[in-house]
Amino acid sequence: MRAMKNIVILISGRGSNMQAIVRAAKAEGWPCRIAAVISNRADAEGLAFAAQQGIATEVVVSKDFPSREAFDARLQATIDRFAPDLVVLAGFMRILTPGFVEHYAGRMLNIHPSLLPSFPGLATHRQALAAGVKVHGVTVHFVTAELDHGPIIAQATVPVLSGDTEDTLADRVLVEEHVLYPKAVRWYVEGRLSIDNGVVHIADAAQPA
Repeated sequence: MRAMKNIVILISGRGSNMQAIVRAAKAEGWPCRIAAVISNRADAEGLAFAAQQGIATEVVVSKDFPSREAFDARLQATIDRFAPDLVVLAGFMRILTPGFVEHYAGRMLNIHPSLLPSFPGLATHRQALAAGVKVHGVTVHFVTAELDHGPIIAQATVPVLSGDTEDTLADRVLVEEHVLYPKAVRWYVEGRLSIDNGVVHIADAAQPA
């Protein structure tokens, strides 16, 4: 039997990807425990969902700290109380300091609404439309100190349609996010991910996830 893994999920808003992960973990019987959902905003809507699921919630308000380093230190201490095997960023709108990222090296995942390395940063759908690309999508990757970089675990694509707006494109990408992120987290929980020279390998990827 696999050892149960503790997962801590960080959110800043409604946490729709967090909700997708929580539901998938329960429905599919992953060998893990969602130990906590932590937000940097007290009004984050996702906290209520987590509490309803019986998941511990914590708030570390970023604006209460004089520097990114001070905030990250408190956040790290809060996360580590839950002894996480994996930290999942699910719409966590903070740029993390290198020391924080290093502390969770190899055990922190992020999802980004573009096909990285294209369109890092904010306003990804606007960037995609301005560039005139015909295919857009979403990427799940390990977190490194460089923003929206790090070894890519999985990607999913959506077509860019004539007449698309940022909102219509974002809606289609979000559907794929809710499928892809739980799949990638499950792969991690099941010990199927490895990194070799910056490239992620997925063991038994041909089998149903």
